[in-house]
Amino acid sequence: MARTAQTTFKRPTSRSKKVGAGLPTVTAIDHVNTTYLQTLLGYNARRAALTIIEGFLERMAEFGLRPVDFSVMSVIHHNPGVTSRQLCAALNLLPPNLVGLIQSLEARGLIHRLPHPTDGRAMGLHPTPAGVALMQQAEQAATDLEIERSARLTAAQRKTLLDLLQKIYL
Repeated sequence: MARTAQTTFKRPTSRSKKVGAGLPTVTAIDHVNTTYLQTLLGYNARRAALTIIEGFLERMAEFGLRPVDFSVMSVIHHNPGVTSRQLCAALNLLPPNLVGLIQSLEARGLIHRLPHPTDGRAMGLHPTPAGVALMQQAEQAATDLEIERSARLTAAQRKTLLDLLQKIYL
């Protein structure tokens, strides 16, 4: 029979150091200070995005679209004939990640591929009538959501915010 290691436990005695000796006094926190976090662009951008994304996911679910599906379909909808290469560049996507997504959208009857007019090796991506109808509804739902979630901003503030955010990544 194998021997098992035994762990011994020694009870603290009155001569043992007091627990917490040398540690600062603990007090209850009535207000959590996030002042430093509020100075960080990434923290604020993420918090603002989360405010919108939660509703976006819910609203796009009724159209069967994830955020990346919505973005790809929107670019195709507004740029019929766009190539996969152009899509990847516009949305900062990796080509292997786009292949399955394009196949899925095509299988759903939302897009179709047609030969590119000037590049014999490329295929242009075009929305089908069903894809156009879906995107008209989905884009309206996205616009409505963003108006709701940014209601505390004036139109000028919203435009300024968009301009400033785009300066970071464009």
